[in-house]
Amino acid sequence: MTIRRVMPDIRTEAMEESRDFYGLLGFEEVMDLGWVVTLASPDNPAAQVSFMTEDRTAPVVPDMSVEVEDVDAVYAVLRERGAEIVHPLRDEEWGVRRFFVRDPNGRVVNVLTHRRRTA
Repeated sequence: MTIRRVMPDIRTEAMEESRDFYGLLGFEEVMDLGWVVTLASPDNPAAQVSFMTEDRTAPVVPDMSVEVEDVDAVYAVLRERGAEIVHPLRDEEWGVRRFFVRDPNGRVVNVLTHRRRTA
C-alpha cells in the first residue's frame, strides 16, 4: 500500500490563533472550508497540519489523516482484520473518498484518497 502523506488533525476553538502561530513556523494556508483549515510547507507540500472546529460529515474529529493511493483496498483490509470503523467509506463533496478507523491506542485515523477529477 502506498502512503502519500500523513498529517495531524488538531481540534481547536482558536482557528485564527492557530493559523497565525503555525504561520510563524513557515506554514501557509492551502485549504479553508470554514470548519477545517489546512496549512502546508511551501517547500514541502506533503508537510501539513489541519485544524478543525468539528467534522461536518463525521461523528468525531480525527486525530490524524493518512492519504493512501487506494482507500478502497485499505478499507477492505481493515474490515477483514476486524478493525473498528468509526465512520464508513464515502465520497465527500470537497473531493476526497475517506473513512475513519480507530487504532489500538484509541486514536481515530482519517484514511483518504483524493478522487480523480473527470473533465
